[in-house]
Amino acid sequence: MKFLKYIIKGIVLLIVIPIIYIILSLIFTYIPIKSTVQNEYKNELIYLHTNGVHLSIIIEKKLLDPKLLNGLNYEQHNRYFSFAWGDKNFYLNTPTWSDLTFKNAFIALFLKSPTLIHVTRYDNLNKDWIEIRTNKNQLIKLNTYLYNSFYLDGTHKKTIKVNSCYSTLDDFYEAKGNYSCFNTCNSWVNTAFKKSDLNACLWTPFDFGLYRMYQTQ
Repeated sequence: MKFLKYIIKGIVLLIVIPIIYIILSLIFTYIPIKSTVQNEYKNELIYLHTNGVHLSIIIEKKLLDPKLLNGLNYEQHNRYFSFAWGDKNFYLNTPTWSDLTFKNAFIALFLKSPTLIHVTRYDNLNKDWIEIRTNKNQLIKLNTYLYNSFYLDGTHKKTIKVNSCYSTLDDFYEAKGNYSCFNTCNSWVNTAFKKSDLNACLWTPFDFGLYRMYQTQ
């Protein structure tokens, strides 16, 4: 009987814990953290994009700090750089949702796994990017956050070869930090905004909270 009780308790926990996680995630997602910069003139543009699952930050090359740009793979005609952060195993072994396995999902969500920064290069502005106005100080803070997210091999950014299904405009670099259900690709972007004194969510593992915040502005 005791063994049966332990099994029942285990099943209840497996059901209750995810529900609590989702509820708290939604609550924190809809608690805004407002920028302290309200009336100051903002003349620098960055962009926010979602692929329907995770967010990325796009910055024009001329607005990138030279030390952030240094070591990135690019051609002179590449004008915009998209930065995203995520689980290394996902980037290497799960390039599409059809490649997703229970093992990969479990490792990403519940174990502190190593991470990569995904940089995509664009020649032109994409119409589905959300425009965000920043001032110079906010842009400096954002550049610093992005630079500090890279793992440096000495003084160099370390590139990683990934699945060939990615385009020639996609590059991956070793990153700092570990991925988990509490520190997701979207919470990384949200933290970037908080650290840069931009409007953000209190905390969110999702893409929609931050995206809609700027979509409705």
